[in-house]
Amino acid sequence: MRASQFFIATLKEAPSDAEIISHQLMLRAGLIRRLAGGIYTWMPMGLRVLRKVEAIVREEMNRAGAIELLMPAVQPFELWEESGRGPGYGPELLRFKDRHQRDFVIGPTHEEVITDIVRREIKSYRQLPRNFYQIQTKFRDEIRPRFGVMRGREFLMKDAYSFHTTFADLQREYQRMHAAYTNIFTRLGLKFRAVAADTGSIGGTGSHEFHVLADSGEDAIAFCPASDYAANVELAEALAPKIVGAGETATMEKRATPGKTKCADVAEFLGVPITHMVKAIAVMAGAASEPQFTLLLLRGDHDLNEIKAQKHIGEFRFARDEEIEKHLGCRPGYIGPVPNHPTEPTLKPFLDEGPDLQFTGEVRVIADRAVGAMKNFVCGANEAGYHLTGVNFGRDLPLPTEIVDIRNVVAGDPSPDGKGILELCRGIEVGHIFQLRTKYAEALKCTYLDEQGKDQVMEMGCYGIGVSRIVGAAIEQGHDERGIVFPQNIAPFSVVIVPMAYAKSEMVKTAADALYEQLCTAGIDVLLDDRDERPGFMFADWELIGVPHRIVVGERGLKEGQLEYKGRTDTEAGMVSADEMLGFIQQKLSA
Repeated sequence: MRASQFFIATLKEAPSDAEIISHQLMLRAGLIRRLAGGIYTWMPMGLRVLRKVEAIVREEMNRAGAIELLMPAVQPFELWEESGRGPGYGPELLRFKDRHQRDFVIGPTHEEVITDIVRREIKSYRQLPRNFYQIQTKFRDEIRPRFGVMRGREFLMKDAYSFHTTFADLQREYQRMHAAYTNIFTRLGLKFRAVAADTGSIGGTGSHEFHVLADSGEDAIAFCPASDYAANVELAEALAPKIVGAGETATMEKRATPGKTKCADVAEFLGVPITHMVKAIAVMAGAASEPQFTLLLLRGDHDLNEIKAQKHIGEFRFARDEEIEKHLGCRPGYIGPVPNHPTEPTLKPFLDEGPDLQFTGEVRVIADRAVGAMKNFVCGANEAGYHLTGVNFGRDLPLPTEIVDIRNVVAGDPSPDGKGILELCRGIEVGHIFQLRTKYAEALKCTYLDEQGKDQVMEMGCYGIGVSRIVGAAIEQGHDERGIVFPQNIAPFSVVIVPMAYAKSEMVKTAADALYEQLCTAGIDVLLDDRDERPGFMFADWELIGVPHRIVVGERGLKEGQLEYKGRTDTEAGMVSADEMLGFIQQKLSA
């Protein structure tokens, strides 16, 4: 490709609404252009990157035995009603009516469509297992599309769906897809981790996310450097402490803490470590018609994991101020798990009565595992401006009957596999695989005849990769002050030839053209920058765009039989013999 025949649309500055580095650099490098909120045109330079990602994904899926098809982007809403997902999917599902007033959706995913295809086409166990995949544009009507292609409304996705006669066979295919995904992200040249994850709205039993590691990632990942353990923080198990706080049992006292409502402020005011604090989070759990007031107890330095809590108590919302006051007789900021007590400075009468006093209303108390192991802790006194110190379970309040894991893990926690301690890093989710089991097959009556001629429900798996998201994630992981640093396999061009005074020097033009033809003949993806621009301008363009290898052809070097070479991340350029440049580049590309 010659630059004069291509379209290069770099910008000196990114638009002011570009929030993260990948969005800024993709716009500046001319990879994308915004059409509407969360909707982008892939410009020629960006499309080359996208197609290279797509090609690697396709090759590895084919190698793993999956079969490619292409399903419609437009889906009848009745399929979503049949699966039961339609009403609950929310406004992200873009619905519309055709001219006959029939309901349709623009597909954000294709579980319903592929299950409908398979229930019509596959009837016997002899036709299973099967794994179908597509690479296709999806649409999710995000309420706040942002970060360019990282959280857009329209995006390119590879989604695959497998069908099986047994769960054991699904597990076999799941492991094959795990291996295929590992191959894909390795070939893409990305630093990544596969982590155990929550199944979310897709459903099923087991799942793994594949994350590109980047400081700007939205997801926190917990991993153990001493083992293969890795999980999304929302799923990583926080083990129960093995050692209960040491020391004598203290006397419970009520202490004035005027205006101190946050754990860190209370701890500082009282001169105690924040790890001695217990914070109470008030929620309304259960059905919206009859929600139950519930206190979730966490150690002061720990954060609530809403997904873990939801798995234990079901759907919930945070309690309103008036609901807190109704059940605890106190405004937020000073609430705690100790039932109502006298307001006098001394709590001796209360202590004598033991933990039999009640809250104003019925209160369910759930403690995190770390809280269940605490003693002599500090908590809210259920009275504005006061906290309790020296609180102990069994004497001052009952030990909660529900002690479960409801917090996010933190660095230094023991690894759940017992092989070390956890560290945390940030990641960008670019792939997700699920063991769906029979959720969709049962709802859509996707069955097969077994060897005895009986109807059986198929087991299903699904496997997604955000093809367009990978481009943004690769840039978040690879960039510097000059621009994008693409992995070699997905850069828009592998090599760029930059001739000095191409239009003015016949020597340079002849040498540059010859080198270009030589690299093309060798099958190298090369671009010849034959634009009539200053060298510094061209250098800046290709560093911004992220081409891995640059060759400069100049008269001075040619007179000595030399060409200048510089890798995208090299600090200095070097000289290479013109006769040896082809072999030199081939060696670089195969390294």
